[in-house]
Amino acid sequence: MSVTYKLDTFEGPLDLLLHLIDKAEVDIYDIPIKEITDQYMDYLAAMQELELEVTSEFLVMAATLLAIKSKMLLPKPPVELEQDDSYWMDEEFDPRDELVARLIEYRRIKAAALQLRDMEMERSLIYTREPEDLTPYLPTEPPNPVEGLGVNDLVRAFRKAMLRMATRNTVTKIRKDEISVKDRMYEVVDRLKQAGGKLLFSKLLDGHATRDSIVVTFLALLELMKVKRIVCYQHKLFDDIVIHAREDEAADGLPTDEISY
Repeated sequence: MSVTYKLDTFEGPLDLLLHLIDKAEVDIYDIPIKEITDQYMDYLAAMQELELEVTSEFLVMAATLLAIKSKMLLPKPPVELEQDDSYWMDEEFDPRDELVARLIEYRRIKAAALQLRDMEMERSLIYTREPEDLTPYLPTEPPNPVEGLGVNDLVRAFRKAMLRMATRNTVTKIRKDEISVKDRMYEVVDRLKQAGGKLLFSKLLDGHATRDSIVVTFLALLELMKVKRIVCYQHKLFDDIVIHAREDEAADGLPTDEISY
């Protein structure tokens, strides 16, 4: 009659011991060393019978288990007290303590390794795209107009500007332009005639219009609206003002006698 052995693969003697402890459903802090040692020796015997290679660490653990088993069978030596002739047994000494500590540490490391393996399997299910060149999508930066310039260049430019200011003739004459609202009213009427009776307010002012000319133009428009010569309106808010000449009034003979400014 043939006997078939089916042996699991273990990474080391501690892995085998944990398997035997879990299989026997015993407390790791109170290992039945005789039972576990017998099962461990049976496993090594099965490996040798199947002509499997038994590494030295498995044999070292077997010797360790046999030594612990022997110590467990021997009576505990009494400890003599210093001030008394009585004896007491060292109940705290347990030859299994070192092995239990190694098994607990190995179980913790094995659990961490299993967690890392699960994380690796999870990550392997995620497809990672190869990085691509995103340079064409970057916003183009305008060239720096002061690139390559240093502090010395700025100091030289400042000195040149100060020299030009020192040699510049700062004396000038300021002449005040007298702008009459009456004259501006006639100008607006003339411009309306040239434009066909309809004109935008922005067309009355050129790019060099001063504050005084803008104010006078507004006053002239208000006076023309007052005498009912023009109508002003906007198509929408903040839009340009549209100036429209009234067709029921003559273009000449503006009643400007009361306007003295």
